[in-house]
Amino acid sequence: MQELTQYINGEMVKGTSGRFTDVYNPATGEVQAKVPLASIEELTKAIEDAAEAQVAWAATNPQRRARVMMKFGALINEHMEELAELVSKEHGKTIPDAKGDVQRGLEVVEVCMGAPSMLKGEYMDNGGPGIDLYAMRQALGVVAGITPFNFPAMIPLWKMAPAIACGNAMILKPSERCPSTSLRLAELLTEAGLPKGVLQVINGDKEVVDGILDNETIQAVGFVGSTPIAQYIYGRAATNGKRAQCFGGAKNHMIIMPDADLDKAADALIGAGYGAAGERCMAISVAVPVGQETADKLIEKLVPRVEALKVGPYTAGDDVDYGPVITAASKERINKLITSGVEQGADLVIDGRDFSLQGYENGFFCGPSLFDNVTPDMEIYKEEIFGPVLSTVRTETYEEALDLIMTNNYGNGTAIYTADGDTARDFAHRVNVGMVGINFPIPVPLSYFSFGGWKKSAFGDLNQYGPDAFKFYTKTKTVTARWFSGIKDGAALNFKAMD
Repeated sequence: MQELTQYINGEMVKGTSGRFTDVYNPATGEVQAKVPLASIEELTKAIEDAAEAQVAWAATNPQRRARVMMKFGALINEHMEELAELVSKEHGKTIPDAKGDVQRGLEVVEVCMGAPSMLKGEYMDNGGPGIDLYAMRQALGVVAGITPFNFPAMIPLWKMAPAIACGNAMILKPSERCPSTSLRLAELLTEAGLPKGVLQVINGDKEVVDGILDNETIQAVGFVGSTPIAQYIYGRAATNGKRAQCFGGAKNHMIIMPDADLDKAADALIGAGYGAAGERCMAISVAVPVGQETADKLIEKLVPRVEALKVGPYTAGDDVDYGPVITAASKERINKLITSGVEQGADLVIDGRDFSLQGYENGFFCGPSLFDNVTPDMEIYKEEIFGPVLSTVRTETYEEALDLIMTNNYGNGTAIYTADGDTARDFAHRVNVGMVGINFPIPVPLSYFSFGGWKKSAFGDLNQYGPDAFKFYTKTKTVTARWFSGIKDGAALNFKAMD
């Protein structure tokens, strides 16, 4: 049995708490490793070491920090196959999907290679008589990232790369279900030239999370996970005077207008609804066809596509469309929600609950499920399923479809398929969702924009990666300077203007 480690001061270090949790192979249901759960004492020591290392790192000029990112990006490319294998082995997603996971994280690293231009301040000479003003961005100090299981490479990279490029030290707590990728990325970042201690990878559970939130040295926390936990972390971080950006759950809808290309819409729904077994916060889990004829034709096109999906272990290569879900508990929860949909009156067009794969009977596989005639009062609609289940909610008009999204508690991503520019433009302007796709099913912005949802999908003012990340991981200091050269203005007791 493999025993995983923490990554402290540039080295893999065994845990000392004596507490462990199992890391499963989702395809077989077998325990493949044990990961240590850090104690508060281990966490505190790692934070202290990070704070010590951060001083010199922040004093390193941004161009040199960017060079570390350049080398890191090259190493990620060089080790792409290895990293994808680590992702697939612990998460279960296919190798092409795992490579996409790594690639979308790498793209953020690439933006961070331009850190010097992102960290430039502002300057104004002669803002007043003989007075110059300038603003500078400075690192916060030690920050933390708490990342989920569903993107073991991408989201840790979204957190660590901007934070470190800005001159901070980072405490990264990856999901204990998929820790190996973060540990390997930390090794590669050290190999790229990052000083020891600037990145510490601490595996742990709620005890460590609370320790991070309560530690006075940590200045900011970034989180991705479920909405209840996001709200909890945001509230506790704010209470303790920390910055926080916390991203939660989603219920992403895709409107299909009567003028849409239904073949393209159906293909989009298959990829966005069932890819990665639906374990994406940007998955489309609700199809919203407008008009009964549109709905009937859409279901007709979806059924053969769903039935043709191939489910299996990542080791099967190109013969697999998606793999297992992350745990047995996840599979059980998905099946219970499907059952509730049937009991509450939805039409289960394709039932994936009894799916079994020969030779992998103990794996956490869910067959694809397709619902029609789902209504907003049903649990299958209200809950984020995080599984390979697509629900169809029929509407009569565009306004009814739009209102469905506008009144939903979540606001992460949404999409519309239409051939009409006026409708698309109206949708983009009016919908109260953070990321919008027009004839594009999963509108994750490119890395030089920023990723973030609205409503109960996000807590905090600034988004992930892109320009917002550089704002989040730095604080602004503004200097008002004057050099005396024969100016005589005497003492001023009033708060007078500088002009």
